[in-house]
Amino acid sequence: MDPECSQLLPALCAVLVDPRQPVADDTCLEKLLDWFKTVTEAGSSVLLLQENPCLVELLSRVLVSQDLSPGTLSFSLRLTGVFAAQESCFQYLQGELLPGLFGELGPRGGAAWTAPAVRSGWTQGLRSLARHPSALHVLADHGILDTIFSLQEDSSLFVASAAGQLLAHILGLSMQGHAQGHPGPQACDWPACAQRIVGHIEEALRSSATPRVARALNALTTMFGHCHSPWTQVLWVRLSPLVARLLEKDPIPAAHPLVDLLLSVARSPVLSSDCGLWETLAQALSHLSPTQAGPLALGILKLQDCPQALSTQAFAVLLQPLVCVLKATAQATGPAGLLGGTTSASVTVDALLSSRPACVALLCQTLAHLELLQPMPQRPSPWPQALLLGAAVTILQLCRGSAAPASDVGGRLCVLLAGCVRVQRAALDFLGTLSQGTGPQELVTQVLAVLLAYLESPDSSPTVLKKAFQATLRWLLSLPKAPGCCDLDPDLQLFLRELLAVLQKRLCSPCWEVRDSGLEFLTQVTRHWGGQAGFQHVLLASEVPALAEQLLRDPERYVRASAVTALGQLSGHGLHATSASPGHPGGQQRSPLQDLLHILSTDSEGFPRRAVMQVFTEWLRDGHAEVAEDVERFVARVLQVASRDLDWEVRAQGLELALVFLAQTLSQPSPCCPYAVAPPEAVPPSRLAQALQALCRVRLFEFAFRALFDCDRPVAQKSCELLLFLRAKAGPCDGLQEAGGSPDVASVEAALQRWRVGEQDQPLGDLEPGAVMAVLRSMDLDGLRGTLAESSDHVEKSPQSLLQDVLASVGVLGENEADCY
Repeated sequence: MDPECSQLLPALCAVLVDPRQPVADDTCLEKLLDWFKTVTEAGSSVLLLQENPCLVELLSRVLVSQDLSPGTLSFSLRLTGVFAAQESCFQYLQGELLPGLFGELGPRGGAAWTAPAVRSGWTQGLRSLARHPSALHVLADHGILDTIFSLQEDSSLFVASAAGQLLAHILGLSMQGHAQGHPGPQACDWPACAQRIVGHIEEALRSSATPRVARALNALTTMFGHCHSPWTQVLWVRLSPLVARLLEKDPIPAAHPLVDLLLSVARSPVLSSDCGLWETLAQALSHLSPTQAGPLALGILKLQDCPQALSTQAFAVLLQPLVCVLKATAQATGPAGLLGGTTSASVTVDALLSSRPACVALLCQTLAHLELLQPMPQRPSPWPQALLLGAAVTILQLCRGSAAPASDVGGRLCVLLAGCVRVQRAALDFLGTLSQGTGPQELVTQVLAVLLAYLESPDSSPTVLKKAFQATLRWLLSLPKAPGCCDLDPDLQLFLRELLAVLQKRLCSPCWEVRDSGLEFLTQVTRHWGGQAGFQHVLLASEVPALAEQLLRDPERYVRASAVTALGQLSGHGLHATSASPGHPGGQQRSPLQDLLHILSTDSEGFPRRAVMQVFTEWLRDGHAEVAEDVERFVARVLQVASRDLDWEVRAQGLELALVFLAQTLSQPSPCCPYAVAPPEAVPPSRLAQALQALCRVRLFEFAFRALFDCDRPVAQKSCELLLFLRAKAGPCDGLQEAGGSPDVASVEAALQRWRVGEQDQPLGDLEPGAVMAVLRSMDLDGLRGTLAESSDHVEKSPQSLLQDVLASVGVLGENEADCY
């Protein structure tokens, strides 16, 4: 511990035990606790207490004080646990402090126990000190277990949850030493503490009170999830009949905690070979309701070593709701053996038809589970792609009212799902995921048709339209290209014409979210298909490029930013509108570059300007035709505008563009990562001299030096990395100074010094390469990088500052002795 902090500790301890000076900010106490944890993890807790006896005095005063605030008492209990986590310190405190604080004569017997914060601090303190076998004696001798049992039923959910976790931890600790050398000790040989805990859990599992059963199941889930010793197999053999008996009750009590426990046991490497476990899981799949069985089925299918029969049953449980939907619309449901051993279809139908919320919840859960399962390597094989595609399409049709019900069940589903946005979003997400697989052509045609119908429908909400655009994009990119891979299939081109006609309408929507989603879709599809001749032909025959350009002047800033990004992609492939812009008198034609420069200079919102800088960086990197006409002029104009921007992200993106130009000028194929461990190779002097001249002409150094002293730390960091990259590429470079004579370094350094103190009005003027390199070598850029890497509040976050703040909050320190932040 720092000497400065040690000097402040006595005053801090005096404040904490003085009821006349309560610490009102519990956040400070939490920070103090974190600091003490850091200190004890780095050294001996006994030594800490011996060097700072005020800490022991603090804990002793807590024993006798009756009027401490709940927050201070909770803090003291947790702090005691932090110290006693080391066995040597546990022995040091064991005499009176530990029994007094955690035993019957401590807070448990006083009025402070009514405060949930005190009960929580007591529980967390015990959890911290229960790290070694010595702690078991305290736990067993002072009625602590009985208190933990009662806290499992605490009115505070946080306290009850912590008590259950503590119980599981104590059980593992009590078996830790006893089980060493015994591969699987019998339950009758277990320590008394462990037997008491197990007996308490058994009693709870036999209880008719569902909350009590749930608490026991949660404690077991924690224990099996963290402890994989051989003795856990004996425990499961002992408890599994009680768990299986829960499945025979109607209704099944605490179904969700029960599923969590079964999956926790199944994931244990010690228990995964137990045949009785697989039988219990199969029984659970058959007895749980469809909504309850879904998470269990998904968890089973994620297991690495699972019997094939159980995997088949679990997958059938997941598919059952979709199969019922297909049957309700008289569609084929796949191989007859697929659903063998599942919950009866009538139960699933009853769950679907019971109410609109129940139907929606079951379908959304099923679609979400299958979406998670689809990309997993251990997914069932064969994967019923056709069945899933048909079900997703049918659900979307039911939501729109366009499905043809073949029974009363189908008619009821039409009513329940009509206009349900939640199910539409889930089905569209799932449909997009299914694009990763293949399916019959007729089903793919149905998929594209239902997606187009959703994009066309005036009833589709903005969020549903966004999902429909995303799913459509995924399916378009997954479709095979025509022979030769240089063009699009004729049927696909026809679909694109219809799709772009819909996109035109959506780009004119009065809802800005819809316009934004349409632009995002246009950007992505152009990025992937901009080089396809068929796509270019269909796109240029539409009004989409012109509409995208008009949206550069949209009243909504997000739409303008998306329009900038879309225009960047269109222009990069030569697909932007070529007609004169209607927004300019006389029909004077403006290039995309001019439009974006205008936005960068005049737009009042930051989002569009940031998008412009990202587009410009991409254009420079990809060699955009208009940029390539005069790269230096382009870079100079962009950096000049970006340097004056008030948005730090625009200035930071300007440095990204500068790095791309720097790498290209130095004939680097791509910008070397400035954060790479290996330094970049030096550039030959002749090429370096030419490159530095170009960098000076575009005033890149002035932009970078100005950014180096930027008030926004991310901008200064990027500038520092850029200059370090250049200095490393330049190498010693003695020949550069010889060629240019003696550089005028003093004037540059004087200007930079003025910039450092905030006087950045005066420009640097025309810089010489030699002077720039001399200044770069004279600057401590490595030290500056280290300084910038520190958080802006690293001083205020120091332990000394924290102690000063606590003392100042109660008036112990003068107003000038504390950090104000």
